Amino acid sequence: MTRTVSVSADIPTSREVRIVVPDDFPSGPAEITVVHASGDVNSTSTLGELAASEFFGMWRDREDIPDSTAFARELRESGWKRQV
Repeated sequence: MTRTVSVSADIPTSREVRIVVPDDFPSGPAEITVVHASGDVNSTSTLGELAASEFFGMWRDREDIPDSTAFARELRESGWKRQV
């Protein structure tokens, strides 16, 4: 099972960021990705900007994912389900 926590932060000049996850977050290996948000983080993007982003089509050429559209849909659906 994959568990995700999103964190927004301002990177200080020291380039050091401390991340505290919820108490119920499992310990062990994790993947952390830092994405620089240019401009206003709260601004809205156009469809063209989304299509030009690195996230659009990110699974398109993966040989281990035969149907990237179905894969992305399943990821969204599993993320929307509440954990009991």
